[in-house]
Amino acid sequence: MSIKLDEPLELVQSPETIIVPETPVAEESQTARTKPSALKSPTLWLTCAPLIMILGWALFPTFFTGFDPISGVPAQKFQGPGAEHWFGTDHLGRDVFARVVHGTSQTLLTAGLAVTIGLVVGTGLGLLAATAGRAADAVTMRLIDVLLAVPGFLISLIIVTAFAPGPISLGVGVGIASIASFARVVRSEVLRVRSLDYVEAAFMNGGTYWSVVFNHILPNSCGPVLALLAVDLGVAILAISGLGFLGFGSPPPTPEWGLLIAEGRQYLASAWWLTTLPGVVIVAVVILLAGLGRQLHKIFRF
Repeated sequence: MSIKLDEPLELVQSPETIIVPETPVAEESQTARTKPSALKSPTLWLTCAPLIMILGWALFPTFFTGFDPISGVPAQKFQGPGAEHWFGTDHLGRDVFARVVHGTSQTLLTAGLAVTIGLVVGTGLGLLAATAGRAADAVTMRLIDVLLAVPGFLISLIIVTAFAPGPISLGVGVGIASIASFARVVRSEVLRVRSLDYVEAAFMNGGTYWSVVFNHILPNSCGPVLALLAVDLGVAILAISGLGFLGFGSPPPTPEWGLLIAEGRQYLASAWWLTTLPGVVIVAVVILLAGLGRQLHKIFRF
């Protein structure tokens, strides 16, 4: 009995040895190509550069302006935008640009508090709904539906009016209004990741509930959540500015973006820059944060 060497041996390779190594390598190489190219995108850096400057306003306001945001020179009141006063002066002779720069920290701190509340509570509710069973999912999502049924600005207004107006109550009110959006996004992403094979393999290898959640599910669900975080920060700034315009923010003469527009509305016919230029800054920051959220979604998309 002899074996011919020119005949193919059909039992040398099995279907598993052909299929298994190809797909992960292809996916890994595709991910490795996509993320560096997204990080090098000019659009991303053009979006981040103005936001870094705005962050510099909040951290080092005296580096960008030397004028006092509280006291002004009455003889220089209602001066239009120029080389000395970029955003003009108000009815008390205060530099408007200085008040915008110094008011950045107050607005961003309040918006940061709101986003932190929405992120932490919303992530907890979304994770509970996606992993704790059908009963927990039904109860949690009905609560989220109730929050979504009421406009977010109205929820913020109710919370602020129930307590003393100020940045803390303002941030809590806006944060409660943003819980529902974070909870829905986290729930959908956790459900998607939980159905993947490597999560089931982690459970079969003896992984505990919390270890699988923190090591596998949450890290691979962070992309849309980070994108929503940037967008929701812009929404929070817009809501806080609106409530500050209505008088629920910091009391005058504390510089705050919404309060600046409120102070200049009675002079709109004669001094348009008192409301227009701070409003342009608010709109620009909101648009830039929305663009940053879009770029983050592209970078962390799996």
